[in-house]
Amino acid sequence: MQYGLCDLSVVALRSEASDTSELISQVLYGDHFKVLEHRKSWSRIRLGFDKYEGWIDNKQFKFIEELEYKALHKSEPLMAMDLVDFITTQEQHLHPILLGSTLNGLSYLEHTFEGTSGIGQNDKSKLVETALLYLNTPYLWGGKTPFGIDCSGFVQMVYKLNGFSILRDASQQASQGDALSFIEESEPGDLAFFDNNEGDIIHVGIIMENHQIIHAHGKVRIDLLDQSGIYNVDTKTHSHKLRVIKKIIS
Repeated sequence: MQYGLCDLSVVALRSEASDTSELISQVLYGDHFKVLEHRKSWSRIRLGFDKYEGWIDNKQFKFIEELEYKALHKSEPLMAMDLVDFITTQEQHLHPILLGSTLNGLSYLEHTFEGTSGIGQNDKSKLVETALLYLNTPYLWGGKTPFGIDCSGFVQMVYKLNGFSILRDASQQASQGDALSFIEESEPGDLAFFDNNEGDIIHVGIIMENHQIIHAHGKVRIDLLDQSGIYNVDTKTHSHKLRVIKKIIS
């Protein structure tokens, strides 16, 4: 088994070993992973944070030793807390990194960081405050950054920045936590999931106060939530059909 560490700001994780294949997620600076299959130009990896698998360009990460991987995997993530910040390489070059990038591997990469960082679990009440940092971020299928994000990536990053680990896709996230019977039982920070006509979970958002929800749809936006689903305040129509509300954090 081989192991890797992302040394660039944000790298595409693709469904196949090709630059033209589907973007299924993104690997942020400092993410560590197992290399499941190593080819000439591409590697299939499994991320340590959420076990998500996909293909990454071999030019866009560094190999690390098993002991280094295990040390990173055991450590509590230390994260960059500004929308954009910088690390300094051994050659004194500045490289940008983005909100939620992990800093635990700085010594392995011989990089330094002098910006704002955070570690540990915050109170559940901080989730909505963090979510608002992404407001108006454009929707991007597979995205996980303030410059492009999808609905489940948005939720995962908000939880990660507050010290909580949840899965990557909305359908996976819907398997976590405890289901609530009514919206009135929910608290800010709980998750609402939405399905299509076939019953598949296709969307997720973070519940706010006053029957509002913040979610990534076109952009990260705030709409109204009722027992039918999301009521889009611009189009005056329901955009998503409510399936279940989950309490991930008590």
